[in-house]
Amino acid sequence: MVDHNNSNSSIMESKHPHPLHQIAETPTHKLLLKQWLKEEELILNRIALKETQIDSARKEITQLYCFFFLFHSTALVLLFSASSRGPQGEVCHRSWIPSLCSLLFSLGIVWAVRYKTDVETHLERLLEREKEDGNLLAKCVEELKKKGIEFDLLKEVDALRRAKSLRVEAKAVRKWSARDFVTMFFFTVSCLVLGLTRFILCN
Repeated sequence: MVDHNNSNSSIMESKHPHPLHQIAETPTHKLLLKQWLKEEELILNRIALKETQIDSARKEITQLYCFFFLFHSTALVLLFSASSRGPQGEVCHRSWIPSLCSLLFSLGIVWAVRYKTDVETHLERLLEREKEDGNLLAKCVEELKKKGIEFDLLKEVDALRRAKSLRVEAKAVRKWSARDFVTMFFFTVSCLVLGLTRFILCN
């Protein structure tokens, strides 16, 4: 009976405490875990902010698309009405005025769309970087909770820093991007509108 009790006590003594209990009793590991959990929360807040900013930029781009087509469709209807009422020669002679206005408006919309798409691309890169940082930090937190005091602070923290500093964005080189196709589309539509303006006012 005594031997049985001694064996049980030796088993209890040899049993390691839970890693989280070890962390709670070690000031350095406990402080590091608190800092990492706080940093995780900050990263999640920044990710949510970036996603909101991206959604806002996309809505503004959509509004520019709608404004472009609304302006030109309204302008063509008004020009058609004006050409049917006024003298043909005089209206055709002044056709350069609406053509110039249409061209300037189209250039302004194209510039605004490209600017907003650049903003969207920049925000998407920042969002991707924040998500990568969050994944790296989550792995370190998981390892710390799993290993407890066996977690090597210097080794793991140094690995985290090197992963951040040596991170490279391996992206395929693209000759054409989405914004280039959008620019070509708006340029083509603008040329068609100029041709329609001339046709409506002179024919």
